[in-house]
Amino acid sequence: MLTLPCLAAFLEGCSKMLIFNPKGPIGESERSIIFVAFGLMLIVVIPVIVMSIWFPLKYRASNTKAPYDPKWSHSGKIELVMWCVPLVIVLILATITWRETHRLDPYRPIASEAAPLDVEVVSLDWKWLFIYPKEHIAVVNEFVFPAKVPLSFRLTSDTVMTSFFIPQLGSQIYAMAGMQTRLHLLADATGVFAGQNQQFSGEGYPRMNFDATATTPEAFDAWVRRVRQSPDRLDAARLEELRQPGVPAGPLYFSSIEPGLFDGIMKKSVSMPMPPEGTAAPAHAGHGQ
Repeated sequence: MLTLPCLAAFLEGCSKMLIFNPKGPIGESERSIIFVAFGLMLIVVIPVIVMSIWFPLKYRASNTKAPYDPKWSHSGKIELVMWCVPLVIVLILATITWRETHRLDPYRPIASEAAPLDVEVVSLDWKWLFIYPKEHIAVVNEFVFPAKVPLSFRLTSDTVMTSFFIPQLGSQIYAMAGMQTRLHLLADATGVFAGQNQQFSGEGYPRMNFDATATTPEAFDAWVRRVRQSPDRLDAARLEELRQPGVPAGPLYFSSIEPGLFDGIMKKSVSMPMPPEGTAAPAHAGHGQ
């Protein structure tokens, strides 16, 4: 009876395991891989658990009816099972890993009749900047996109390394200063999905979250028009303000952007001089460590 409340408390967290409630083809494929790997491992785990309970009960000192031969030391059949079963499991897992790693390559575009939506993502302390180059707008800590349209991401970081992840869509990927990573995702249905940073990046790391909202194409166009009504423009001076460590109270909208902003952020990180040996790093860099 005491086990049931403990089990209920343990399983309560499963409702928040977003990775097991995917809303896109990439997330669904990754969930299937997890289930297959889990099932294959149970082939070994379940017999071991059963035997660890059955053997002590059967050969306990008080059970005089159980035959016990302490001189027995080898069985060819048991050796065959002990070696062949794990070998088969490893071969199956290796095959699945090889095949799915190439099929789910985050750099590989998703086949679709719809044209992809290009999005440039910049990781800041401690906020996410989303640039829509074709729409010429930018948003901080809010990501809106049409459902059933492939998403083509270019990602970088203005500070330390972070990890971009929308669990229900799948495939987390690192954003690194001076580098560009790529990611392709797709949402099968409309909804609001949690987005987060999975890499510790400083004091504001626990609040470095955003809403990823999949809408209809009509709702997305209306949202773009609303962003374009913002009086703010994202240029070099405004970007410098965003670079200051902190978490904004809500999303920030920019009706226009400076051309080549994403590439400029990457080049800045590459050309930033390193402090001389034995001297302290700039104050801004210390916030992200």
